[in-house]
Amino acid sequence: MATFARPENALKRAEELINVGQNQEALEALHGFITSRRYRAWTRTHEKIMLKYVELCVDMRRGRHAKDGLIQYRGICQQVNITSLEEVIKHFMQMATEKAEHARNQAQALEEALGVDDLEADKRPEDLLLSYVSGEKGKDRSDRELATPWFKFLWETYRTVLEILRNNSRLECLYAMTAHRAFQFCKQYKRTTEFRRLCEIIRNHLSNLNKYRDQRDRPDLTVPESLQLYLDTRFEQLKVATELELWQEAFRSVEDIYGLMCMVKKKPKASLMVIYYSKLLEIFWMSSSHLYHAYAWFKLFSFQKNFNKNLNHKDLQLIASSVVLAALMVPPYDRSYGASHLELENEKERSLRVGNLISFDVESKPENKEVLSRSSLLLDLVFKGVLTCATPEVKDLYQILEDEFFPLDLALKVQPLITKISKLGGKIAAASSVPEIQLSQYVPYLERLAALRLLQQVSQVYQTISIESLSTIIPFIDFSTVEKISVDSIKNKFLTLKMDYRKGAIFFGINLESDGLQDHISVFAASLSKARIMIYPPSKTNSKLEDRLSSLVEVIEKEHKRLLARKSIIEKRKEEQERQLLEMEREEEAKRQKLQKLTEEAEQRRLATEFEQMKNQRIIREREERELEEAKALLKEAGKIGKKKGKIQVLDVENITKQTLMDLAHSEQLREKQEMEKKLQKLAKTLDHLERAKREEAAPLIEAAFQQQSVEEETRHKHEQQVCMKIALSRHRHTGDLEEKRRLERMLENKVTHFRYYFELLFMVIE
Repeated sequence: MATFARPENALKRAEELINVGQNQEALEALHGFITSRRYRAWTRTHEKIMLKYVELCVDMRRGRHAKDGLIQYRGICQQVNITSLEEVIKHFMQMATEKAEHARNQAQALEEALGVDDLEADKRPEDLLLSYVSGEKGKDRSDRELATPWFKFLWETYRTVLEILRNNSRLECLYAMTAHRAFQFCKQYKRTTEFRRLCEIIRNHLSNLNKYRDQRDRPDLTVPESLQLYLDTRFEQLKVATELELWQEAFRSVEDIYGLMCMVKKKPKASLMVIYYSKLLEIFWMSSSHLYHAYAWFKLFSFQKNFNKNLNHKDLQLIASSVVLAALMVPPYDRSYGASHLELENEKERSLRVGNLISFDVESKPENKEVLSRSSLLLDLVFKGVLTCATPEVKDLYQILEDEFFPLDLALKVQPLITKISKLGGKIAAASSVPEIQLSQYVPYLERLAALRLLQQVSQVYQTISIESLSTIIPFIDFSTVEKISVDSIKNKFLTLKMDYRKGAIFFGINLESDGLQDHISVFAASLSKARIMIYPPSKTNSKLEDRLSSLVEVIEKEHKRLLARKSIIEKRKEEQERQLLEMEREEEAKRQKLQKLTEEAEQRRLATEFEQMKNQRIIREREERELEEAKALLKEAGKIGKKKGKIQVLDVENITKQTLMDLAHSEQLREKQEMEKKLQKLAKTLDHLERAKREEAAPLIEAAFQQQSVEEETRHKHEQQVCMKIALSRHRHTGDLEEKRRLERMLENKVTHFRYYFELLFMVIE
């Protein structure tokens, strides 16, 4: 890694390397300069170096190098000039975007160039196989290879910038702008996978915001400007999610907006709430949540009526008609029958969750939650004047389906109205968040509701009706659909009927599986009672006197019971009055004690506050006096030293301010520090000269010692060689002696025998 004495030298060296085509070496040189701890003080040259550095990173598609360099540069300029970091990041994103656009323009098959499912994934196996194919396909593959890497790099650029700018109050505007540009990138090129990942990244940044509460530059969401930036980002996320038809991600975006508002306990502006409810309309419509769709329409109507001044009467009438039809299309029965406990709990939780999103009450308590139902919604439409704003056809349809009773003429009255309603619709004023409304989308659901109402009214008039007659009075819908509607209504306990195809009739009010078996024991008991009376009829021998006596006894018993009950009631009333008086006295005593306690606590807080203020003032005064004394002492000491050196004189410390004393003391300390540094530099220079002189004088001596040591070592080496030769000769002789010994050992036995014979002969001679 190269080192430079000045930043200008690093920039000049990088430009020289770029001019000769050595971009890699230039990038490494600039990276080493940026990551060096030696150059941490920001200058204008640092910004030029970073601009050149990000240009090299973009040209060579080095995303990791760019991220490392930007993180280092953020630490350099964050406290000095944060706008410099903004300029560098904007230049970085602008260059990455231009490169991607240029590659897209050069590619001849953009669909294939952007046909990658995930911009963060590596090459697929089929791409590697196709890399060895030549001919026509090779040209398409070259187009893909030309554009796709640049779009991958652009996506990596957005992620890098968001990671660098996150949770920094001084970079909120740039963070929001980057998020908007990333959303538009996903929207323009239909990047659904990257959009989901981008939403998760921003969601994690907001969740981490609460973890680092002690961070100095942490954004404060209670500030209106910061909150507005975060809200604009979330609403842009919601818009792009609906345009990409990512409904699940759109619903999560709605929850993000609601969660953000719950954090600050504040509702957004009316203009944003209109967008909020318009997107909820699309989400609930696509998820077939008709009740929540109707409630979203109702909330949107309220905001449009109260805050949209450009809305004319025709547009208001069309929106009101949509609200009423959306409420009518909701099935008029509860679908909770037959559901398991787990399903009921999940539905309850989901209803509460969606109810919070629709009502948008960030401070509501559980007992004050609004219950979402079709009946309560229709009552609100009537009481709040939504029905009066609707078109006459919608009013008449509501009146027929909800209030009137026409079992046989219902279809004749409803069908013309539905035909007229299907033709209503059009564009809304430019200020509205819903650009166009077509009421024809509600027609199939209105026809199903009309068929259900007709079945309900016919069941109240007839017990039996033929299938042919029923098909005749419902001409606007197939009988197969009527069957499905009937089955669904029976399942949810709304209607009770049975279809008999052999007889070709429908029977109302008959349900053998439930009504015919639920009271079979009581029917059996009544039959047995009738049979007993027929077998053993009651005797009629009682006289009139006995009847009168029995009736008199009954009257006396009733009167006695009444008197006893009256006495007990009076006693209970007395006890209740005494209890109420005692309770009132207890409450008054509790209130008096509570008031006294509050008064005492307020007095204690006041005394504590006054004591704390006096204590703080005393501490501040003592600290100021101590600082003043220290400054005087420092100045006197500095004056005495300077007087000894003949440089300064002792000032009159009595007629000088504290700040002047501090400045004088600081300047004197700074001067002494500079003199000390000069002395140290001079001493270091002297030591350098002395050390150089010592080494020059010692060089001949070291050389002579080295020569003498070489001679001694040579002599020692020769002596050691002679010793080694003597040892080797001795070992050789010893080996020969051993061989000779082993050779002569064979004659040892003959020698002993010879000597034994000789001694025996000698003894014989002696004897």
